[in-house]
Amino acid sequence: MTGMATVVLDASDMRRTLGRMAHEILEANKGLEDLVVVGILRRGWPIAKRLAFLLTQIEGVTVPCGKLDISDFRDDRPPKGGSESEIPFSVTGKKVLLVDEVVFTGRTVRAALDALMRFGRPSQVQLAALIDRGHRELPIQPNFCGRAIETDRDDRIEVRVSEIDGEDAVVLHRAHGD
Repeated sequence: MTGMATVVLDASDMRRTLGRMAHEILEANKGLEDLVVVGILRRGWPIAKRLAFLLTQIEGVTVPCGKLDISDFRDDRPPKGGSESEIPFSVTGKKVLLVDEVVFTGRTVRAALDALMRFGRPSQVQLAALIDRGHRELPIQPNFCGRAIETDRDDRIEVRVSEIDGEDAVVLHRAHGD
């Protein structure tokens, strides 16, 4: 791939950003009552776990956290069958904080909403994304956003998480040099 790679967030930036997001989530929800966190596989899940942990630390109340496999709900690839979703609590009547690492076209979130509804009927769904890179194709906006980054459509944002990639970083790969 030609172009340039720029580290947009390093590990400490990511830690601070998630800390700020946790406080924003608490403030907007006036606490943690009825709040559950669900991360979209693959990299939304580690981000969700960290947010749930931060919320738990701040409030001293355990926040349930689950993971959602949306592969069978995508409109751009065939279903693979066999879900890796694990939501060991009821979402019915709960405020579900859906977490993904990047919001781009909105199609992942649309698929996630379809997948989530299989688990019950939340009273509300809120969206948290570490990175919002624009270029929506659907009317979907994050309620909580770590960082909005101006990108061209063919640029690539790579979110690295230590749980999967051995390090924390957000890297912007520009498709074309300026």
